[in-house]
Amino acid sequence: MGEGSFPEAGTMSAFFELSGVTKNFGGVQAVSKMTFSIDRGELAGLMGPNGAGKTTIFNLVTGVYGLDEGQIFFKGEDLARLKPYQVTGRGIARTFQNLRLFQRSTVLENVMTAAQHHVPYSFAEGVTHLGRWRSGEKKIRDKSMALLERVGLAERAEQAAGTLPYGFQRRLEIARALALDPELLLLDEPAAGMNAEEVASLNVLISEIHRDFSLTVLEICPHIICMNFGAKIAEGTPEEIQNHPEVLKAYLGEEEVE
Repeated sequence: MGEGSFPEAGTMSAFFELSGVTKNFGGVQAVSKMTFSIDRGELAGLMGPNGAGKTTIFNLVTGVYGLDEGQIFFKGEDLARLKPYQVTGRGIARTFQNLRLFQRSTVLENVMTAAQHHVPYSFAEGVTHLGRWRSGEKKIRDKSMALLERVGLAERAEQAAGTLPYGFQRRLEIARALALDPELLLLDEPAAGMNAEEVASLNVLISEIHRDFSLTVLEICPHIICMNFGAKIAEGTPEEIQNHPEVLKAYLGEEEVE
């Protein structure tokens, strides 16, 4: 998809869209006029070297940072003025490059914490364990166990999250994100720090989750958006990206391709 084929901001033709997004930190431009869109159900990848601005994009989408310029649309709604919890409530969940698990809590408790998001019971019911709390907790527990089963961690449900092998902690973070019932899942370098075997296994899991949960996922797929110095430098399939002169220059320092 070429840059000229992106829909105009606000047309609501795209499921998820960034239009002219810019973010500066002091005199440093972290993201520069970033524009791309993702269709519902797509599995897309945001690619770039360290410091390219990928995580900044995620932080802008989820309301951690405010925009300096541009617009971010999700299902036609501008997310610019929403708080992080409001963005989550709209159906967007994310993982982090640096793990954000509750290390001393159990694997199950980590997922249940997120699963409570959609279960209504009052503060008083939560304190007294009366009324809707009992049925609500059962639903939360059942849902959380099903998600742990899906990512291969059900047998470790009562284990402290911080004692899991690193690759399993990555899977737990994905399960916790899924507990929020997202429509758009943002995965911030989920394979960071993994060996080749773990990466291959995780890629299969992400592909299966994308298919089975009917999610739109921004991270790994045949559709790649490549960034450098905060700006988009290429977009397309892996075959198109790997031979793109700007990508080769960013990663390998090659000025041009013969």
